[in-house]
Amino acid sequence: MTAPMIDVARAALERFHDVQADDDGSLTFAHGGVLCVVQGTELEEGLPVLNLTCVVAWDLPVAEDPAQDVPTRVALGVGEGLFGTPRVVRGEAGWDVTMRYAFPAAGLTEGPMGTLLMLVVSSASSMRAELVGEPA
Repeated sequence: MTAPMIDVARAALERFHDVQADDDGSLTFAHGGVLCVVQGTELEEGLPVLNLTCVVAWDLPVAEDPAQDVPTRVALGVGEGLFGTPRVVRGEAGWDVTMRYAFPAAGLTEGPMGTLLMLVVSSASSMRAELVGEPA
């Protein structure tokens, strides 16, 4: 049941990006240095959802000043957008930041699907730009 949603998501994303369809049915693409994957799942019968995961940044240095450290900056709204939930995890080489957004997408057509996906991806790109000091 998720295949039709993935097909609509692919068509919507291909208006903006080069999209790769992976063997497991997921879609991968990049936007402004942010790596993204869209996956479909059915939470229960009749409730298919799409999950968009964006890898915003990785191996960001740990700041000596806690007020300037990545978790604090993310918590205070760096790159804040209306869609997506950021997550900060301490890796071996520093902070890794991701953004996720899951939504029921059954019935969305290409235009609305593209708008929704690009709102999340744009927020992730803005967050990356602020965290790593790159232009968005």
